[in-house]
Amino acid sequence: MTNSPATIPAPQPKTRTVWAWAIATFFGAGLGKPGPGTYGSVAAMLLWALAGIGFHAGPQLLLILLFTGTFLSIALGVPAATIAARESGRHDPGFVVIDEVAGQWITLLFSPADWRHGLIALVLFRVFDITKPFPVRRLERLPEGWGIVFDDVAAGLYALGVASLLRLWI
Repeated sequence: MTNSPATIPAPQPKTRTVWAWAIATFFGAGLGKPGPGTYGSVAAMLLWALAGIGFHAGPQLLLILLFTGTFLSIALGVPAATIAARESGRHDPGFVVIDEVAGQWITLLFSPADWRHGLIALVLFRVFDITKPFPVRRLERLPEGWGIVFDDVAAGLYALGVASLLRLWI
């Protein structure tokens, strides 16, 4: 039996589920290099700043927007991260940053809409996201998108706690 050109199957292009990759990369923010997680966090913070500072959303509206955005980033982020990870063949790909978006928005909850508080929240979240204090790192063991997203949700909760304490003194 010979392999003539007619019998060799053509290589199939890698398929990507468009909606999942759009959500997982937060519409391309996760494709930034170096440090795609920081790009995702900065994109989330800039949207918060645009709503709060640019469009002068009041504190109540900003809080509603953050809660809604956080809920959607988790609810859509878990399946999107799962799909993107499977399709890329990687366990926790760096380009998946919807988890950073969720964690950053959690950190920004209750923050006054100004650059100083936005920067503090950004730095705190990145520190907790990178260092992953106990038990945050353990959440990475959750299956697929759950582990990808929920370690950053926990890091966001730690950063929210510290940011809230700092607001008492700042």
